Amino acid sequence: MKRIENYDLSAHNTFRMKVKCALFVEYETVKELEELDFDSLPKPVICIGAGSNLLFTKDFPGTVLHSAVKYIKYVDMGLDEVFMAVGAGVTFDEFVAKACEAPYWGAENLSLIPGEVGAAAVQNIGAYGSEVKDIIAGVVCYDTVERKKITLKCAQCGYGYRDSMFKHAQGRYIVTSVLFQLTRKYSPKLDYKGIRTALGLGADETPQNLSPMQVREAVIRLRNEKLPDPAETGSAGSFFKNPVVSAAQFAAIAQGYSSVPHFIVEGGFVKVPAAWMIDQCGFKGASQGGAAVYEKQPLVLVNASGEALPEDVIALENRIIEGVKQRFGVELQPEVEHI
Repeated sequence: MKRIENYDLSAHNTFRMKVKCALFVEYETVKELEELDFDSLPKPVICIGAGSNLLFTKDFPGTVLHSAVKYIKYVDMGLDEVFMAVGAGVTFDEFVAKACEAPYWGAENLSLIPGEVGAAAVQNIGAYGSEVKDIIAGVVCYDTVERKKITLKCAQCGYGYRDSMFKHAQGRYIVTSVLFQLTRKYSPKLDYKGIRTALGLGADETPQNLSPMQVREAVIRLRNEKLPDPAETGSAGSFFKNPVVSAAQFAAIAQGYSSVPHFIVEGGFVKVPAAWMIDQCGFKGASQGGAAVYEKQPLVLVNASGEALPEDVIALENRIIEGVKQRFGVELQPEVEHI
C-alpha cells in the first residue's frame, strides 16, 4: 500500500491542475482497503480513478484514495451472453480492447474514453449512443459506513445521464470491481452517423460482417479527430452535459436556424448538443488565463498553456454558461466534477 502525505496530485488529474492533498493512499487489494482505519484519515475522504472527469479547484484538505486493484477475469459458460469481472483500477479502454479482441459485443462504442473502470461505473460514462450502464451487470463496493463488501445489481445503482447513486452517497461506497455483461451475438450499434461514415457505410446500409474491433477502430478514429489526447493536452474530456429540454424550449432554440442537431429522448424531450450551443455563441477557441475552449470541439475545455489555474477554468466555464443562457435560455450543467 502506498501512503504519502502532502501529495502532489498533478499526475492524478488529466486537467493537470497543480494541487496537493493532505494524504494520498493507493491500495492494491480489497483487503488493504478493508483494513484502512477510516476514522484516522484526514477528512474529507474521496476515492478517484485517473482523475479524467475531475477539476480540483484548490488543494484538497483530506484524503484521496486510489485503487490499484487490477484484474480482468472472463466468465464464459459457452452461451451467447458472457461476463467479464474487472478490477476498479484497470484502465477502462484496456477492458474495452480485450472485450473487442475476444470478440464480444457491447463495449466497442465506448472505446478510448479515458479513465478507470471504477470511476466509469460511478459516472455512467457514454459516447456514440452507448452508456456503460448498458453493459453493467453488477458493481462490487466497499461500504465505508457498514464496513463491509456489498454487491449491487445494475438496477440498484440509480443510473441516469452521467449519473448514479454513487455520486450522491457522499463517498460511502467505494467501487472495487465491476461485472460487465457482453454478448457473442452480432449487435453493432451504428445509430450515430459519424460511426457509419468512419466505417465507409451508407445511411441505409445494413452490414452483416463487422467485428467489434472494426467498430472500435472507427470510434478511435472519430475521437482522435476531434478530442485532445490527455497525454499531450490537459483536459477532462466533455466539460458540459448535453441539455435535455421540452419540445417548446427546443422550438424556441431552433428559431432563426435552418436546422439544429438534436435527439428525441424518452418522454418527448429533446437533447441538444451543448457543443453546438457553445459554438453558436462564438466560444470555440476562447481563452481565459491558461485555459481555453478546444478549437476542434467546443465541448472540451483544455489546459492550453500547461500552467492553467483552477480559477482560469472556472472563469471560462462561467462565461460559457452565462453566454449560452443569454442566447438560448438554457443553463448548461458541468459534467466534470468540481472538488
